[in-house]
Amino acid sequence: MDTWSDDELDRIGTAEELRISSRRSDGSFSKPITIWVVRVGDDLFVRSAYGADNPWFANARRRGAGRISAVGVERTVAFEDASDASAEAIDAAYHAKYDPVSSPRIVATVVGERVHPLTIRLVPRSE
Repeated sequence: MDTWSDDELDRIGTAEELRISSRRSDGSFSKPITIWVVRVGDDLFVRSAYGADNPWFANARRRGAGRISAVGVERTVAFEDASDASAEAIDAAYHAKYDPVSSPRIVATVVGERVHPLTIRLVPRSE
């Protein structure tokens, strides 16, 4: 199993935004969208701010793999369920990272019980 390097974790974990796309059945990648990402320990997490039917989220869950890029790091990843992760620690990471740079109304879309089930762990994979 691949792991994140310390440099990748630091760079992606401090990046304001991440570009994410899912792998299609023909092996190509969907058009990337820009979302927020947080680091908790040696893991990276993303959440759907607009529900389980948000197209990027639904595709990521269904397809299970994709690609991310941020601050010069580009990796193929697996999109894994994060129900075993500490939802409160992920909430705290979102608050610590985004409260200083965004409005409370926007940060509220990615924290709290409503979005806990909408959390995906990004796991690096080799091509």
